[in-house]
Amino acid sequence: MTLRDGEQQSGLAFDYDDKIRIAEALAEAGVHRIEAGMPVVSKDDARVVQELARRDFGPKVYAFARCMVEDVKRAVDSGVKGVIMEVPASPHLIELGYRWDLQRAIDLSIESTTYAHDQGLEVVFFPIDFTRSDLKWVIDLIDKVGKDGHMDGLALVDTMGATSIHAMQYFVRSMKERFPNIPLEAHFHMDFGMGIANTIMALSEGVEVIQSTIMGIGERAGNVPMEETVMALKTLYNIDIGIKTEKFKPMADMLRDITGMCVPSNRPIVGDDLFKVESGIIATWLLNCGDEHQTEVMPFRPRMVGQPEPTAVMGKGSGIDTVKNWLAKFQMTTTDEKAMEVLMAVKEWGLIHKRLMSEEEFRELASGMLDN
Repeated sequence: MTLRDGEQQSGLAFDYDDKIRIAEALAEAGVHRIEAGMPVVSKDDARVVQELARRDFGPKVYAFARCMVEDVKRAVDSGVKGVIMEVPASPHLIELGYRWDLQRAIDLSIESTTYAHDQGLEVVFFPIDFTRSDLKWVIDLIDKVGKDGHMDGLALVDTMGATSIHAMQYFVRSMKERFPNIPLEAHFHMDFGMGIANTIMALSEGVEVIQSTIMGIGERAGNVPMEETVMALKTLYNIDIGIKTEKFKPMADMLRDITGMCVPSNRPIVGDDLFKVESGIIATWLLNCGDEHQTEVMPFRPRMVGQPEPTAVMGKGSGIDTVKNWLAKFQMTTTDEKAMEVLMAVKEWGLIHKRLMSEEEFRELASGMLDN
């Protein structure tokens, strides 16, 4: 959903070339389906959707649409295989946010999903604010759409990211019981940081599709991040869904270059500093374990996600083994006592500059001390 829900993050704007570049990267990574955009929004959005729909580059290409026939017509014109169709699904949002009569949401959903099906599109019904709705009311809405309209898939939409993992289990089981023959999709947001855990919980209960974005970009706190979810499945649950995880870091760097967004250096999976080890004891583990036993120190091998190999860096938190390692790297020999003096000087330097020390800065500091 990077091209549609992802772009809804405040301040982000993708032009035509940006979207094509992102879509190509997603395809290279093996993503199964791309939600290419909402053709009714603008001519540029329609052009992107049409261009991606005509390509035979791996992923299925879907459009996004409101439950309105005119929106569906634009999706049909773009040539996509399927359409994700949204409708407000909590009575309070329909009445307060949209100022609609409740029956209007039902009627529009039935009319537009029927039309989409008649045009040969796969239809994923997408009830907005699903998890905060009165459960009986929204189930009745979905049931009517399934019987009087059409639905090939149903998105379980946690628009505000407000569902706990304990409630998620009950929620999915309830939907599976009521709609046993409809594939379910997980569309969760990260407002309370629960999206990844909820997605994995939903999958464990039978949900089949993850709706996610690169680095979790999206409305407010964003959507479920693809990288973290895929890596959790692969490494914690031994479930490989065919995504080329080594593309994650390059893809994140590409998105950062396109958007200019600030990516925290410690962001899971793709942060620049994840595999830089400053803490003395951890650096000792790293140096002692070497490449063969790397996962004694790291949760997974950095190369799995396109990251550089872990390295012991120099800063205020460094220990004596890092100093000795760096001295050896620069072919500087000294006593343990002198090496400890260098370490104390490094720590003082780190407190003053509040950053890591470069190799050249360390060489200059150590050379000055060892020459005296």
